Amino acid sequence: MAQKVLVSMVDDLDGGEATQTVEFALDGVEYQIDLSDENANDLRDGLYRYLENARRVGGRKRTASAGTRAETGESLAEKRARNQEIRDWARNNGFPDLADRGRVPTEVIDAFEKRDEVQPKKQAVKKTVAAAKKTRAPRKTAGK
Repeated sequence: MAQKVLVSMVDDLDGGEATQTVEFALDGVEYQIDLSDENANDLRDGLYRYLENARRVGGRKRTASAGTRAETGESLAEKRARNQEIRDWARNNGFPDLADRGRVPTEVIDAFEKRDEVQPKKQAVKKTVAAAKKTRAPRKTAGK
């Protein structure tokens, strides 16, 4: 006999369907609450005024709980594809020692995201060099 077990998350505020688990801490106590996207946004909006003026004292920024999309809205497959695109770009643009796996360094991600800003400057320099070559006087050869 086969059994099928269905696990569903219930919003701790209104009893509806929850889509994510939100973790937070207050007065040294850590909390978790299961919320729908709407209620999670309400919680974040309510805390925003305080977070904006608070000092961060440690820890890493946490991503959404397993099985949900992070705040960027990218699936795991989309993130992997983007990271591979960043790695390919980086190897061709001055980061030859980038590992095939693991975390992509922040400096590489920043350079990748700014690649469109940097590219026009490089093109302008190339055009200037090409223009300088065209205006250069021909070389004098010995014996003529």
